[in-house]
Amino acid sequence: MGAGISSTAIENNVETSLGDIPESCISFLLMNLEPQEICKLAIVNKNFHKSSTADFIWESKLPPSYKYLINKVLGDQENIGTMTKKEIYAKLCQPNFFDGGTKEVWLDRCSGQVCLSISSKSFKITGIDDRRYWNHIPTEESRFKSVAYLQQMWWVEVLGELEFEFPKGNYTLFFKLQLGRASKRLGRRVCNLDQVHGWDIKPVRFQLSTSDGQNSLSQCYLHAPGEWAYYHVGDFVVDKPNRPTTIKFSLAQIDCTHTKGGLCIDGAVIYPTELAERFEHF
Repeated sequence: MGAGISSTAIENNVETSLGDIPESCISFLLMNLEPQEICKLAIVNKNFHKSSTADFIWESKLPPSYKYLINKVLGDQENIGTMTKKEIYAKLCQPNFFDGGTKEVWLDRCSGQVCLSISSKSFKITGIDDRRYWNHIPTEESRFKSVAYLQQMWWVEVLGELEFEFPKGNYTLFFKLQLGRASKRLGRRVCNLDQVHGWDIKPVRFQLSTSDGQNSLSQCYLHAPGEWAYYHVGDFVVDKPNRPTTIKFSLAQIDCTHTKGGLCIDGAVIYPTELAERFEHF
């Protein structure tokens, strides 16, 4: 049939172009592409542009739990019902804070997978209210504009918890830490390491557990003073989506034979395991 049509078009000297492709064919093509590729093809012509905004295309790129996410981010705002699926996708790809600004969720622009960041302000930190030991210091180096800084302490224990409705998949959790206190001097970044001590004597213990019985335990010495580093806490699997999963995680160095100090805690991040492989981590 295709050959017949082509030969007829040639015989009749009829010229065809991309504008002659039916919108249904374009939509089928776009649905099998990545979001960034869809946006690039949207500028080809009017048909491609119109097809690229179809709700069913962008709904196929959203995670199954996108309604939970949009309610988490926008709550009961009236404009949710008027948003197109493309607008919802674009909104969820931006950094979106929730739980009083202590947590952030976004979609990876390429894959549409869910990523999270958790502020140190949401952690339970032993001695955090005693300014002899800990301080929350402002910084532009954190998504949350603030990090927890340990001056000196014998017993260091940090506990985090998150309840969230994850899409089905494998996930990895990291702590984001730095030895030393960074600041700006004459427009240049400098890091004060004067209070950094005690982390090379015994390793830090990292632990993760989930509400469905998954557990992970590891330990590692803290490295790379003056640089932010990701420390692998553990992996977990979500095989029952559309229900909340509670994640508990911690770091601890509770050997009281020596003090520890000079540690900055930005928070924790959770990424799909396949995306987490991009990170250099300990």
